[in-house]
Amino acid sequence: MTTPALVLASASPRRSELLQRVGLTFEVRPADIDERPLEGEAPAAMVERVSLAKARAVGLSLQGPHLILAADTIVVRDGTILGKPATAEEAITTVTSLAGRAHEVITGYALLREDGRHVAGHCTTTVRFRPLTPGTIARYVATGEPMDKAGAYGIQGIGAMLVQSIEGSYTNVVGLPLVEVLERLPELGGPAL
Repeated sequence: MTTPALVLASASPRRSELLQRVGLTFEVRPADIDERPLEGEAPAAMVERVSLAKARAVGLSLQGPHLILAADTIVVRDGTILGKPATAEEAITTVTSLAGRAHEVITGYALLREDGRHVAGHCTTTVRFRPLTPGTIARYVATGEPMDKAGAYGIQGIGAMLVQSIEGSYTNVVGLPLVEVLERLPELGGPAL
């Protein structure tokens, strides 16, 4: 059986880097879909649905044997999904709301074959921020790092200084639960690592 070409349905440099670190070769084909939650949709169900929708959208343009990997990461505090900030003020508000508290990072993932077979799942990690002063928050936001990230921080970058502890998968917080995805790849003919 021929190993299908792996396609990453994401423009995230963090997801690409994680896959490259474990030696996977893949093509990047970002998906452009509506990522908003449906009314009453639970966060875990949402990220799985959005991941599968991304994979299916990318699959429409592909030929030959392929295996598409798509993912969607959200930050949830007290049941509320915190998106990517559009302004520095939004980033300050978001980081302030997380200071000294725990929140969840949930990443959904989907693997889709050209014949429609697929698997999907999600991973949840609990992250606790240390108490933060307004000055620390302002300095962090001024770095620009929070602007393209769910929850307005990047644990793999300067944002590591905000994090007191994590419970669960670190790579999930970066944007892809690597162990879970690697374990599921062979189910659809992908490489076993």
